[in-house]
Formats: sequence, C-alpha cells, structure tokens
Amino acid sequence: MYKSILIPVAIDHEELVAEKITTARKLLAADGKITLLTVLEQIPGFTAEFVTVKSENHLTNKIMGTLKSIAGEATDINCQVETGKPGLRITEFAREIGADLIVVGAHHPSAMDYFLGSTAARVSRRASCSVLIQRPQS
Repeated sequence: MYKSILIPVAIDHEELVAEKITTARKLLAADGKITLLTVLEQIPGFTAEFVTVKSENHLTNKIMGTLKSIAGEATDINCQVETGKPGLRITEFAREIGADLIVVGAHHPSAMDYFLGSTAARVSRRASCSVLIQRPQS
C-alpha cells in the first residue's frame, strides 16, 4: 500500500480524475494521503507585457477551486497548484512531498503523441517513485 499518492490533473482532462482517484484509493494505505496537483505553464515574458490582468493569480485561484470541488469533503485529499513545465514539475513536486506513487492519466496514443511526447511519458521517465499510467475506460 502507498502512503502518498500524487494525481496530476490536467485542466483539459478533468473528466479523468474520478477514475484516477478510485484507482488511488484502492492502492492507498489506511493513513495515506492523495494530492491532486495541477501545473500551470508560465506565460512567456514576450507575451506577458501585453496582458493587463495577472492571469496566473486568477487562474491559480480558479483551478484551486476546481480541485477542491473534485476533492469534495474527502479528508484524505490535498490540493495544490504549481507553475512550471508539467513533465518536470510533477516529478519535482512528487519528490518534495515524498510521494511513493504517481497516478497519471494518458489518452490513447496517436501519431501526434509519438512525435511530441506526452506528459505521462515525461513523468514516467523522470519520476523517482512508481508511476501508474491510467488510460480512460472505453
């Protein structure tokens, strides 16, 4: 059983989170914790000067609200929003919190994924803990 399970949540794939939480709960130790994490990429400096609202702060608050809504009243789920490159920051954050499992989602591969690489592939290559790559049920 795992004591600390990290579940990265992509803001464009929120519908997959419930399945990942169900999987994590099956693998979670009795006193374990699940952390939902969304990593927001930073706005490049050359475009940031044209933005009048600090979108990072606004978006961070909105995403945190979404994560807390997903977690509901669960006492074994923490929520966190970070900034950086998702494939790198997820693995750094996992080390920081002492996660012993990352449950990352992946859609069915296509040629586009093989050329560009996916976050799930980057996480599986960089993680210092176990990684479970979960595909949606279909």
